[in-house]
Amino acid sequence: MDELRFAAVGLNHNHIYGQVNCLLRAGARLAGFHEKDDALAAEFSAVYADARRIATAEEILEDENIGLIVSAAVSSERAELAIRAMQHGKDVLVDKPGMTSFDQLAKLRRVQAETGRIFSILYSEHFESPATVKAGELVTAGAIGEVVHIVGLGPHRLRRETRPDWFFRRADYGGILTDIASHQCEQFLFFTGVNDATVLSASVGNRSVPDAPELQDTGSIHLSTGRTTGMIHVNWLTPEGMPTWGDGRLFIVGTSGTIEVRKTVDLAGREGGNHLFLADRNGVEHIDCSRVDLPFGRQFLADIRDRTETAMPQERCFKAMELALQAQAIAEQNGDRN
Repeated sequence: MDELRFAAVGLNHNHIYGQVNCLLRAGARLAGFHEKDDALAAEFSAVYADARRIATAEEILEDENIGLIVSAAVSSERAELAIRAMQHGKDVLVDKPGMTSFDQLAKLRRVQAETGRIFSILYSEHFESPATVKAGELVTAGAIGEVVHIVGLGPHRLRRETRPDWFFRRADYGGILTDIASHQCEQFLFFTGVNDATVLSASVGNRSVPDAPELQDTGSIHLSTGRTTGMIHVNWLTPEGMPTWGDGRLFIVGTSGTIEVRKTVDLAGREGGNHLFLADRNGVEHIDCSRVDLPFGRQFLADIRDRTETAMPQERCFKAMELALQAQAIAEQNGDRN
């Protein structure tokens, strides 16, 4: 296959840089970008000087030489862009959340099936986390036996002064479980090896920003597959003294061992992130995962070429968001119980 040319449309979240870099590392070419906001466009151009700013999204969609659209637009706007891109014969990779409502999810499922294009979400706390990738290799190899229980923690620093207005509007960002916890929903499906799960309970709340009542700064989900249970907690409460944006953790309990992943920091004092601790019948081992290969980008480009699903099955991409949306709906129906 000739070199894949892709374009970025919507630069509203800085996760766009992770998306672009993932594809560049894999060998794709950034052909251009569209962004209405001059400040965001200038910032992007300063990083990717060779990428041409294109006046309209329509020009990109109609360019037959561009095969892939990536986007970190305002969360509520990503689904419509993805639908238009697929209808123009292009594959799509967006930031999470890929959509903010059940209606958007249903439309995306329908258009993806009709067009046969790939709709994918870069769940970066899995695919861009070397320690999480390593945990997947160990679980697949049977290092801890059958997975019994999973705990996923996703704390983040709010950095309120850096956030745009849309970040604080519920209709635009989708709620904390739809947003952040979609990461952990995807990991729950991945590590259990199933295609579906049940949301047993969920809750959201606002504990630290009463003057921004539409922002949820804490949320939790309880999941089950029937054989495996899971607990998820996410928040915007990382303290200023933490040396990273959030102490992301993953705990996996198996029938013959356990895995703990410290994604960004080891509070015990080891430098850097990507620490994995494996405990089994032979003892306890610390594994430095900082040099673990990240295969998602290469696999994704191969999927575009071969029309396969090796980077992430299409159904898991959708199902993770479905679970997050279900949890969000349950939590808001229950009211603020955190």
